[in-house]
Formats: sequence, C-alpha cells, structure tokens
Amino acid sequence: MTFEPVIGLEVHAQLATGTKLFCSCHYEYGGAPNTQTCPVCLGMPGVLPVLNRRAVEYAVKMGLATGCTIRPYSRFARKNYFYPDLPKGYQISQYDEPICYDGGIDVLLEDGTQRHIGITRIHLEEDAGKSIHGGAAGTQVDFNRCGVPLIEIVSEPDIRSPEGARAYLNKLKQILEYLEISDCDMEKGSLRCDANISLRPAGREAFGTKTEMKNMNSFRGVERALRYEIERQTAVLNAGGAITQDTLLWNEAENRAERMRTKEEADDYRYFPEPDLLPLEVPEERRREIAGTLPELPDARRDRFLAEYGIPEYDAGVLTSDKALARYYEAVVAEAGNPKTVANWLMGEVLRILNEQGLEIRTFPVQPDRFAGLLRRIEDKTVTTNVAKQIFHDMVDSGKTADRIIEEKGLKQVSDTSELAEIVEQVIEENPDEYEKYKNGNPQLAKFFMGQVMRATRGKANPQKVNEILAEKLGSAE
Repeated sequence: MTFEPVIGLEVHAQLATGTKLFCSCHYEYGGAPNTQTCPVCLGMPGVLPVLNRRAVEYAVKMGLATGCTIRPYSRFARKNYFYPDLPKGYQISQYDEPICYDGGIDVLLEDGTQRHIGITRIHLEEDAGKSIHGGAAGTQVDFNRCGVPLIEIVSEPDIRSPEGARAYLNKLKQILEYLEISDCDMEKGSLRCDANISLRPAGREAFGTKTEMKNMNSFRGVERALRYEIERQTAVLNAGGAITQDTLLWNEAENRAERMRTKEEADDYRYFPEPDLLPLEVPEERRREIAGTLPELPDARRDRFLAEYGIPEYDAGVLTSDKALARYYEAVVAEAGNPKTVANWLMGEVLRILNEQGLEIRTFPVQPDRFAGLLRRIEDKTVTTNVAKQIFHDMVDSGKTADRIIEEKGLKQVSDTSELAEIVEQVIEENPDEYEKYKNGNPQLAKFFMGQVMRATRGKANPQKVNEILAEKLGSAE
C-alpha cells in the first residue's frame, strides 16, 4: 500500500536577549558549569519571576515576520514534569493563550514548487538545564541554561516529505537570522527541532497514529531521521501491525531511532495558569511600533535583487539565503558594479573557499572593497579571469590587496601585440605535428595553440589578442 507522510515540526529557538527570561542572569554558551545562575532561575522557594521585555519584543517580531496574529492578551502557564535538569519541577511556558498564532510561511521545494506551511502558534518559554551523561562521575547537571528564553514555533501538519521539512527549517532559520533575534547555532543548542510524523493511505483525509522524534542536531539529521521513521512505519503497517504513539530518540551515530517513552498528552503536564505572572499585554500601538522595526526579510530582499540587479532567480535565492552574504554582495556591487559578475564570483570562488576552510562570510578576510578592487583589475584587463582567481586565493591567505599581489608577482596581463606575436610564432614552431594536422583540416587544434600560449605566459596573455594573432598566423599559414 502507498502511504503519505504527515509531518509537523516543533522548533525551539533560543533568543539572543543576553539575559534570561525571568531574571537578570547573563547566559553565554560554554561558561563554567553552574556559574550563570541565581535563586530565580534555580527555582528557590520564595522567589518571583520578572518577565524580560526584550524577549517579548523578539517573539512578536517572529510572529509578525511569519504572518501570525499577535494576541493582545496572552498568559503564562506552568507545565509540570520532572527532569533532573528542571530544578523547579515545572517549566514556565504558554499553553492555551500563546502570544502568536495562526501564521505561516511559503517554502520552495526541490521540484521547484512552492508550498505553504501553516504555523499554529509561537509561544515564549524558559529553557531547562543540561544533563551530561557518562564517565566515572555518572550523570552531572549544568543549570546554566535554566531560564534562557526560547520561542517554540509549532507548525501545522502541512509537511509531506523529509525534504520539505528541511526546506521549512532553512526558511525559519533565515527569518530568525534576518531578524537578528537568535544565532541559530544547532551545535550550541540555540536551534532545536522535534518532529511529529504519521502515515496515512494515499488519498485518505484522516491522520494516522503519530510518533515524535527528538534529539536531532542538524537539518540533515532531521531529514535522515524522518526518512528512517517513514520507512519503519511503512514496514509495520504493510505487515499488518499498528503504530504506537511513542517518543523516539534519534541515534545519529547508528542512523536509527530508539524508543524513549510513551508520548505525553497535554493532560500529562497538568498545565495551569502561572500565579506569579500577570497576563501579558501587547497593545496595538506597541505591536505597530515593533512592526516598524522589522528589517527587509528574505523573500522581500530576493524580490528586490531580481528587480534591482537583474540577476537570475536562482542567484537571488542563493545570495539572500544568508543575511551576511546578501550584505557582502551589495557592498561589492556598490563598489564594482556588474551585479551578475559579482554573483558568479560569490557563488563560485567565495562559497568554495568558505566551505573548504570552514569560514563564515561575516569573518571573511577579503573585505568587499578589496574584492571590488580585484574585479576592477579584470574589467580594465590588467589581469585575466584565470589569473584573478589565483590572486583571489592569495588575497585570502595573505590579506594583501590585488594590486600589491599583481605588482609583487608580475601578473599584469600581456597585451603587447608584438610580444604576443613572437610567443605565438614560437609555439607554432615547437609543435609542428599539431600545426600540420591543423592545416590538414582539424580546426579544433586552434584551442591547443591557445592553451600553449597561455601556458607560456603563465596565463597572463590577453586572450582576445591571442585569438586575433592565432587567426592571422594560422590562417596565413594555410
């Protein structure tokens, strides 16, 4: 039987507020264990939470950026459950009255089609600590992360494939980074994802029994975990079995899921209104103020790149996929012009170097003005494109300008006609067999002679002038 996956994602994004959600403790990843805590975030008796104003602003920004309705009055709730790294024995979250609801985003799928993924809700909550398992000491608990502000973004069950889930996650990450409200570093736990997945016979409306997948620490891991669970559920259903509503842990090392526990329902958490916090009010005037601070978002910037720079849609999508990359592109174009040339270099040489050396465009050693300087040397024919690529790598490694490297290494393009004519004649003399084949009707060998000239000049010969001289010399020889 053919089954259709039904997938919904719950994404937790750590907000870059600097301080925690209900106290003034600063949090920084990697700090010495249990040094970034206070009686409030440790849940000591008698303490009272005080809501972080900036966290509310960031949640509203994300809601507005994803088309959500902002609730004028929302309420915090206690979510009761026992984990060793949750010292209060409950988490302050939001339940039936989240701050943002009923939104959605459009994602581009691999087949080129667009799909709208609904967002059920975005709510604020505090993070728990971190349990560190293994070693002679057994399990240890670091409470530094307790109270760090999160937004949980809950999608509708609108995703139909692992690839679609990855596209949705990429789009959410783009929006969060454009808003500058989260660093989205999955390795540091700043962005985490749980997935709910069920199968139903193709064409049927009713959902099947879902499982929840946890412990996925990369977008690729989410995709692999979902693919694994689809295959597992398909095998169970085709064998006449039934799916049980379990919570599963994804084992990345062994590429398989492991049963953690039976899936909890809302009743299991015994939600009730948080008595120590007043209802949260976001007046319409404040909502408009926050809306006025929103930056240009990925879709809007992509559309502007298409209209303003005249580059292909694919290029615009790549260049606006990262806010810092888009800024870098615009800075180079402002200096050098030629939007398509700049796009080709960024998507080619620059991204290749970033991937090979594990760099980020934010810390790329070649600043936009220096990169533009190199492109100007190609434009004025001081160097060839091939030589410029060598210079660019030298710029990355040495920090020198293109002009300095050209001068130090003698890389200026050879355009002197008499000098090039002598080199062409020498190349023809040194390759008599190829010359004879060319005369006997093999015009493709003109490329061979071009290659030999470029080799003789270490790539510095002006290709246009070489072509003209070769046409004259080889043609006259006929």
